[in-house]
Amino acid sequence: MQPAQRTARGRRAAPAAALLIAALAAAGLSGCTGSDSKPGADDSASGDSGTGVTAEPGRYDTLPEACGAVSPKTLRKLLPGGAADDKAYEGQATVTYDIDRRDGCRWKVATPSGTRYLTLDFERVVSYDPSVSDDDRALELYEKKAAAADIPDAPAPTSPSAGASGDDTSGDPSASSSPTSGSGGKGSASPDGDRSGSAGSTSGSEKGNTGEKGGTGSPSAGDDESTASDGSTPENPDATAPRRLDDLADDAFLDDQLITKDSGIHRDITVVFRSSNVIATIEYDQWSTNKKDIPESEELQGNAEDLAQELTGRLTE
Repeated sequence: MQPAQRTARGRRAAPAAALLIAALAAAGLSGCTGSDSKPGADDSASGDSGTGVTAEPGRYDTLPEACGAVSPKTLRKLLPGGAADDKAYEGQATVTYDIDRRDGCRWKVATPSGTRYLTLDFERVVSYDPSVSDDDRALELYEKKAAAADIPDAPAPTSPSAGASGDDTSGDPSASSSPTSGSGGKGSASPDGDRSGSAGSTSGSEKGNTGEKGGTGSPSAGDDESTASDGSTPENPDATAPRRLDDLADDAFLDDQLITKDSGIHRDITVVFRSSNVIATIEYDQWSTNKKDIPESEELQGNAEDLAQELTGRLTE
């Protein structure tokens, strides 16, 4: 009887031991889990890992129809001489494979005195780099166009304190008598008066010869430099020179080229402007069959700028 009793007691003790081992194992696992679940700085960093910052998309996700973007009134102003029902004013669409990314149109009106052309191109820029926005990519492409046209950079803003601290000769009484100060050494105490006078005369002559009207020489001391000999005000070359336009869209520039080497003389006006992620290019050309009849800049540039202002409104519709 005693061996049997021992066997029975041993069998009853086995389940108890198993339960004890299981409890200890569970306690050990719970302790390990608790130590891993403690919050720390690494947890917040790991939650953001794998997520990057995506640049904002551009303002525009489509483009206006190029051939319908210019009003009939503007077309007849830019391209005079056509008949009232002339199909030339309908324009010829540019071949494109995605009108939401690029669209263009071309117009041509011929007259006995010459021909005018108008070409319009819209490009919607999309950046495929998530770290570069559509606007930044469009600005990059716009600046490449400006550089290709040799458009001067926009002038840097002048610091108000630059003049006070940047010139150490401002308090030097001899600075005003330097022959290099002022224009052409006027009023300077140059020891060589003849050389100073000849330099000023040469400068004036060269400047006059660069103008379209072929003026020569510099005005005399008693003449008013703001008026020509016939009493008219001479054209300011800076007003029609290739330049950046500050009052048009986000960025804009104008280029003006007079071409005389082709079969006919022609002036080509180009206006490029960027509005958010859209770059618009206007090419406005006037050809003349008479090489003595030079197309004037002022009218052509004014027409092109007016059209650009009209197109910026079409983009926001």
